Amino acid sequence: MSLDTTEKQQLINTHQTHATDTGSAEVQVAMLSERISKLSSHLQQNTHDYSSRQGLLKMIGRRKRLLSYVRGKSEQRYTSLIAKLGIRG
Repeated sequence: MSLDTTEKQQLINTHQTHATDTGSAEVQVAMLSERISKLSSHLQQNTHDYSSRQGLLKMIGRRKRLLSYVRGKSEQRYTSLIAKLGIRG
């Protein structure tokens, strides 16, 4: 359920804040969201994979903490990020 290098690079390019940005909160949230969507589709097929479910819950918690950090820094960055990712329906 991990991301390969081309998917990571594409996510970095679409969510980076400046040319050499690879680890900002926006990029991390985008990568976590992609991993969460892949893992949740895996868990729909494999309902008894409990260890992957625990990892999914940890990733969701980490994404939630990063989103609250971004929201505390700038409300505009937060709203643009969740709109771009299509989360918080």
